[in-house]
Amino acid sequence: MPELPHQFQLKSVNGMAVKICNLGGIIMSITVPDRDGLCEDVVLGFDDVGSYRQNQPYFGAIIGRYGNRIANARFSLDGVDYQLEANSGHHHLHGGRVGFDKVLWKPEFSPKAAERGTDILKLQYLSQCGEEGYPGRLSVTVTYTLASDNSLRIDYEANTDHATVVNLTSHSYFNLSSKFQSSNILSHYLRIHADKFTVVDSTMIPTGEMRLVEGTPLDFRQMQLIGSRIDQDFDQLKFASGYDHNYIINGYDKSLRLAADIYEPVSGRTLEVWTTEPGVQFYSGNFLGNQLIGKQGRKYSRHAGFCIEAQHFPDSPNRPEFPTTRLDVGETYTQSTIYKFGTAQNK
Repeated sequence: MPELPHQFQLKSVNGMAVKICNLGGIIMSITVPDRDGLCEDVVLGFDDVGSYRQNQPYFGAIIGRYGNRIANARFSLDGVDYQLEANSGHHHLHGGRVGFDKVLWKPEFSPKAAERGTDILKLQYLSQCGEEGYPGRLSVTVTYTLASDNSLRIDYEANTDHATVVNLTSHSYFNLSSKFQSSNILSHYLRIHADKFTVVDSTMIPTGEMRLVEGTPLDFRQMQLIGSRIDQDFDQLKFASGYDHNYIINGYDKSLRLAADIYEPVSGRTLEVWTTEPGVQFYSGNFLGNQLIGKQGRKYSRHAGFCIEAQHFPDSPNRPEFPTTRLDVGETYTQSTIYKFGTAQNK
């Protein structure tokens, strides 16, 4: 009998709840209160696990071995060329055709203890050497911790038996509005603590240039409506049909720091994204469409949700000028990201 996926619910004393499936480590729902105390789900997805098995845009999943793109689906390491699965044109995207989002993870659930005040779910997966073309057996542990301050922390660890590359992230689509009354996220306010972004070509592969956001529609250093400049005549927006860009977080030193914060004025909900990673990919749901039927039969339109994916930069294995994603034998890959929810009367 094939192993079946299981769902686990983490709960906070302040009303927040998170449902996670060990299929792909998918965050199926995040329920948080608005400014009036009404608790609602703020992530896109499906009502049943089976729908996540279909061709869908990585709703809520763990992404690996490599989040984002690798040019021409290949890289070299120690003089050896590795050919990956090309699943986005000629390029490799989000770990390939069967990435970490599509596999069953081994769960270990620790419900809330009074002395700890947290719910914890630990997921483990062993990626075999050669999986999707990557070298080395990679042992991965992803731990979800829901704390009493309405924050969901995701800690990643990985070890290998052969030199390889690793870039793990989580791919939730958020919409903070009440009952998704806003069919898109263009009226959300966003701030990203980044002075620069990595420029991409028309196929969304980095050119190597790290450009200042100042004077461009990609400048979110101050709170801006997501939709205020999304249709401007700017090559980077045209290439991506909106926002789908890696931002270089200011002051990166591998410690937890605030990378982005978001505010939805109708519900009053806020979201802070903290991470140890050097970058975040801001994606404005450009390729969602009405043919995609989600929770409660809702049609997800273009821009129905946004992603803030904490990560290393795309195509880093082919870009020595970017922070390295190499993992050697005896080393431990670590990454931590916190999604902290709150409310505000106005901002």
